[in-house]
Amino acid sequence: MRARALIVIAAGGSAGLLGAALVAQYAFGLAPCALCITQRWPHLAAVAIGGVALLLPWVVWPVLGMGAALATAGVGAYHAGVEAGWWPGPASCSSGPGIAGVPISDLLDPSVVVAAPVACTEVAWSFAGISMAGWNAILSVGLAAVWVLAARARRREGCATARLGA
Repeated sequence: MRARALIVIAAGGSAGLLGAALVAQYAFGLAPCALCITQRWPHLAAVAIGGVALLLPWVVWPVLGMGAALATAGVGAYHAGVEAGWWPGPASCSSGPGIAGVPISDLLDPSVVVAAPVACTEVAWSFAGISMAGWNAILSVGLAAVWVLAARARRREGCATARLGA
């Protein structure tokens, strides 16, 4: 498979996972915890890297995309472990009912007491016994593998180095 197609698959996969998280939050009211939000940033980076990789045919871009996918996979695995009680999570998201359903006007009004952030230990949604964080970890490892294939394809296609001025 060509590098461009693999890059589209990998970056598109991150865009899809990021989109699913946003739909879960805004359409289904599943408020994210601090670790949920942290998992989103590497996906956003992978999407941006994918865009740049389609414009600049250097092998470094798929390698960076792989790094972004592995970063979100690592945070997802850590978060899944926190949810399962295998290890403690950060103190900043240890408990609380969240802010779902609180009007934005109340969130912006300093005189209104708002609930604590969502706890990282709570599983908001799961499928087949695996939480969203666990699925993010699993699927992101798969996306990292696609990025590796893209880097190999890019190298085979002769785009391993930048040809400035060409």
